[in-house]
Amino acid sequence: MPRVTGNWYDYPQYYDLAFAEETPAEAEFIAAACRKYAVGPVRRLLEPGCGSGRLVRALVEQGFHLTAFDTSAPALDFLRGKLKQRRQTAELFTADMVDFQLPKPVDAAFNTYNTFRHLLTEEAARRHLECVAAAVRPGGIFILGLHLLPPDASEECLERWTAKRGQEKVVFTLRVIATDRRKRIERLRVTLLARNAKRELRLADEFDLRMYTAAQIKKLLASVPAWELCDVFDFWYELDQPLRLTNELSDTVLVLRRK
Repeated sequence: MPRVTGNWYDYPQYYDLAFAEETPAEAEFIAAACRKYAVGPVRRLLEPGCGSGRLVRALVEQGFHLTAFDTSAPALDFLRGKLKQRRQTAELFTADMVDFQLPKPVDAAFNTYNTFRHLLTEEAARRHLECVAAAVRPGGIFILGLHLLPPDASEECLERWTAKRGQEKVVFTLRVIATDRRKRIERLRVTLLARNAKRELRLADEFDLRMYTAAQIKKLLASVPAWELCDVFDFWYELDQPLRLTNELSDTVLVLRRK
């Protein structure tokens, strides 16, 4: 069967399925972090780069009011359909992570699982942090999740996992195919094989992500004084066990508070 070359974000049903198992723990951590770190009650949440909206749906289910945006029309259409099926509502719009405004500040924002790393320059990353700061009220928080690359870490990476939903089974493979530490860019190839009783789909996509060490993310945060770093966690989301932002940390979740 031939392989389709395209943007895997244009297949939100599979992107959604790829990280479905992580969604409950992420959503619970976001809700708990809002209770612990935000000054005042948190009711309104923002997700920049929401993709398929798996976290939007999970947090609406918990009673939050969600605002979310993305540049992908297929992803937003998928999310609208899922919300309609569940009789849920959220404010959705099309925008870029480095150029957006909200008519009313939210209480907290979140950007998890490397969405932030799609911003390939320091200027774009700083602009995103500034835009989120403008969108979050003082005392509100921003939860930022990304992989750091320790200076002595291997540049090779291969992950393969399987997910199922109903009669459909999907095998995902994610591989780092090139790394440039000077330019701080790594290139990833993602492939998926989706099968159900009626059809098969093979999809291949490649894209770049910006690389960060602990020192580099600290420097970036220091350049946006609207934020203060409250605590650091990994992808185990153990709220009672904060970590130190050092070169030993890879899977990283930063809790920032708006000054």
